[in-house]
Amino acid sequence: MLLLASGQPAAWAQMRGNDCPIGSYRLDDGSHVDVGKGNDDHLRWRRQDGTTGELTRGVDGTWTSTLGWTGRDDGKRIGFDCDAGRITFAGVPGRRIELEVTDTSFDGAGVRLAGRLVMPKGNARVPIVVLVHGSEHSSARDSYPLQRQLPAEGVGVFVYDKRGTGASGGNYTQNYLLLANDAIAALGEARRLAGVRAGRIGYQGGSQGGWVAPLAAKIAPVDFVIVGFGLAVSPLDEDREAIALDLASHGYGPDEVTKAMQVADATAAIVASGFREGYDQLAAVRAKYGDEPWFEHVRGNISFFMLDNPEATVREQGPVLLPGVPAHYDPMPVLRNLDTPQLWILGADDRDAPSAETVRRLRALQAAGKPITVAVFPGAGHGIYEYETTADGGRVDTRNPEGYFAMMRDFVLHGRLGGRRYGTSAIYRAGEEEQVAGPPVAGPARR
Repeated sequence: MLLLASGQPAAWAQMRGNDCPIGSYRLDDGSHVDVGKGNDDHLRWRRQDGTTGELTRGVDGTWTSTLGWTGRDDGKRIGFDCDAGRITFAGVPGRRIELEVTDTSFDGAGVRLAGRLVMPKGNARVPIVVLVHGSEHSSARDSYPLQRQLPAEGVGVFVYDKRGTGASGGNYTQNYLLLANDAIAALGEARRLAGVRAGRIGYQGGSQGGWVAPLAAKIAPVDFVIVGFGLAVSPLDEDREAIALDLASHGYGPDEVTKAMQVADATAAIVASGFREGYDQLAAVRAKYGDEPWFEHVRGNISFFMLDNPEATVREQGPVLLPGVPAHYDPMPVLRNLDTPQLWILGADDRDAPSAETVRRLRALQAAGKPITVAVFPGAGHGIYEYETTADGGRVDTRNPEGYFAMMRDFVLHGRLGGRRYGTSAIYRAGEEEQVAGPPVAGPARR
């Protein structure tokens, strides 16, 4: 464990070359910009309004930027003076925000995990968010920008590498109960390190974290849970909903969807068996429908892997890609019995984790009196990303929508969203009808 008085963790303080600019900066116009790791030798900037771009370093030391993930130059030029902790972002100078950072290791459920507590400077008590992984295999400590963005606005963050990733021990798994127990251990470590500065504390989980975080909160109570682009249905139901959406988006109707559900049944049998059985059933469905026009559009969230690869590959790689996944896990018993305030943020155009049934279920829980707030962003896909559609029907992400970061920040700081508007999102609260979207949120909420 190491606490640096300079406010930069060991991993950041020793960076040179392309990595030395990593940090959050306060610009002279009062706004913030975060710079973190990107792909390969690139960096990525993000602003609290949801805009983002990839940075590439030129021979003169100046960094050029592209719009979102499009690869198109957005005209911004960024310069860094790492020794002085300064940035010039699109012509506006700024200075690195000093944060108090503690790197640590702690015991999860039978493994040693690597974590990091990032706190705003000072002695004041602050709320703390524990970031719960999605299904990725990468290091959260390397890649999660919220570990700097939230502390830059008065919120503490604990980020950790889940088992089998980054610097943490153990084997990668998708066993939600095991991951929930690791999250509980992470929360305990965050509370221990923060000491008297620890205020309200809870979880923020994206995608798969939407199954794990509420489960952890039910086992060991917390003050709040935020779920981003998660689901209130099982993993296999997610696949079925994604397949139905695949076909609907290509103009097919109920008859074709009914046939496609036989594909989903076959792939579900393979997953549920641990990739040991069910291949004859899938082969039979493929032989029956493989030549029909709709079949090529069946993708789903899991099925595409079994449709695109030979049986030998699926048998070998399936258990590695989805180790321990509770395919039939039903999150509703946990959610029906969870009285923790929750904020669910969903994308209306999410093709990986379709949100319609989850919204319906969450609204039913609201009607039953559960303290759940639901925010749905139109035109946003998985990750709550806005996107451009390519000629072949694919998507290229451009940014998070206005208001996405602000609603997470405000929910952590105040335990509610209040009456504010957050970009174009439709907000549903227990006992209320839809709140019509209004002007985007301009800045941080006042305490």
